[in-house]
Amino acid sequence: MLNYAIRRLLIAVPTLLLISLIVFALLKLAPGDPLANMPLTIPPEVRERMRVALGVNKPLIVQYLLWLKQFFVVEPAHAFDMLFGTHFSAGMQRIISWQTRSPVFDIIAQRLPQTLWVVGLAYVVGTLLALPIGVLSAYKQYSIFDQAGTFLSMVGLAVPPFFSGVLVILVFAVYLGWFPSIYNTNLVVDSWSSFGEQVRQMVMPVMVLAVQTTAQISRYLRSSMLDNLGQDYVRTARSKGMGESVVVLVHVLRNSMIPVITVIALGLPAIFGGAIVTEQIFKVNGIGQLLITAIYANDIPMVQTLTFIFAILIVVFNLVADLLYGVLDPRIRYD
Repeated sequence: MLNYAIRRLLIAVPTLLLISLIVFALLKLAPGDPLANMPLTIPPEVRERMRVALGVNKPLIVQYLLWLKQFFVVEPAHAFDMLFGTHFSAGMQRIISWQTRSPVFDIIAQRLPQTLWVVGLAYVVGTLLALPIGVLSAYKQYSIFDQAGTFLSMVGLAVPPFFSGVLVILVFAVYLGWFPSIYNTNLVVDSWSSFGEQVRQMVMPVMVLAVQTTAQISRYLRSSMLDNLGQDYVRTARSKGMGESVVVLVHVLRNSMIPVITVIALGLPAIFGGAIVTEQIFKVNGIGQLLITAIYANDIPMVQTLTFIFAILIVVFNLVADLLYGVLDPRIRYD
């Protein structure tokens, strides 16, 4: 297992470099100017000095190598300095946002907690709800519970979040007045009342996102459970006198989780990427809204850094899913 993980990590290095090159090239080829939003009254010589300060006057290969150095050397060194009080990154140029003129990773660090609170909690809630629903739907196939679960899952998968989000706001915020329609990012949780207010404003975005997660994972788990319930090892376990709960929850569920692990693991990077549509609807200042704002402002350093972070997370969690296969199924070996 360790050798397999090391091999996969070594393969991931050229993969990520290729992805970084593609992301950088596509964004550089896209039309746009970092000084497009500047006043036209700025003298040409001042505008040129601003280009030099942003580094956009250098050859593309130099800009690409500089960005890689900043991403893999300068930013980790700065994080190390912040944690341990050292000065390894002193004088090094960090990745600067064209829109805010601030370090990109500082802005991401400010927005990430909001995304993890809302999108991360929604993913956890959706996964925890999906597991029992998928198991019961498969075990009680064609029952009323299975048909209701199938119907709700189809609705959850078919209804887009831009519609369900607006519908939830209309019902629970406008008509009933139970929850606030806009997420207050500046709320400081320092008392029980503020904690309750935080919970109230998180209910609707978490609800919208959790429905989609529950629908997707429960359908995968139900299908996988049905495939395993008819296998010979299940009949053998029952013939040996094992209890039904042991057969279903230990033997069948463990084997059925193998394809579901892929869905769960590959969905985890979306937590850090944020829910772009949902964050826009509920005004959550998370990573998703940050990406949309950066795209509108033609903030190439922010866009390419966020995109590359998402690519790294996908590669990492793909490896995690492959390693979990061997943990769930002893028949899988990576020799």
